[in-house]
Amino acid sequence: MIMSMILAHLVGDYILQWDSLAAWKSQKLAGVLVHCSIVTAVTFLFVLPFEGFWWQGALFISACHLFIDLTQLPITKKPKSGVYPLLRFTADQLLHIMVIALALYWGGYFQMGAFWPAALIEMGNRPGLMIILVYTLLAMPAWVVLEFTGYGLANGSPPNFQRASNKYVTSLERFLITTSVISGQYMLIPVITAPRLYLERESVVENKETAIYLTKLLGSIALATVMGVGLRWIV
Repeated sequence: MIMSMILAHLVGDYILQWDSLAAWKSQKLAGVLVHCSIVTAVTFLFVLPFEGFWWQGALFISACHLFIDLTQLPITKKPKSGVYPLLRFTADQLLHIMVIALALYWGGYFQMGAFWPAALIEMGNRPGLMIILVYTLLAMPAWVVLEFTGYGLANGSPPNFQRASNKYVTSLERFLITTSVISGQYMLIPVITAPRLYLERESVVENKETAIYLTKLLGSIALATVMGVGLRWIV
């Protein structure tokens, strides 16, 4: 159940939150309601395979997600500069994960203070689901996190998604790096990253965003490598 609920969060809050919906959600109540309706549907869908249909926990997670996003609407309507967007985004995700952990604790899926041990046991027992979870994380969730991190740390500004690296290309790059690490082919990492670095070099220099680009690139490589090492150890 732990991996299923985390996967539900990644799918509902990232994969099924396309660019126009994210912009709508940051400005209008209707956008928040549509987004949270999708999160609710995904959360309930991911608890259906489990015995007893854990609807109370799914309802709690969905209601808290709506509350958290509603409280941020006045903030996202008037975005601030500096590292504030990164801090807001980080706090938002931590709150969502804490809510999921609290619901799972109330549901009896782990004991107090034993979230990570219980999660590691579940990962070992369900390697297939773990692989799906990791590759889902490496797609849209990783892209959004790296955009906030790159701009926040290297430029002290909110992310500029219009000039962001192509989400599909960077996701494929992370997929290939992680797969190479799982198979023990570490030497392929520079081969995988070199084409994008070469093709995008001129636009990066012209926009004077070298520090931002390198922060995102190195972060992407590090994340994909760590995920590959983790999967190789668990699976």
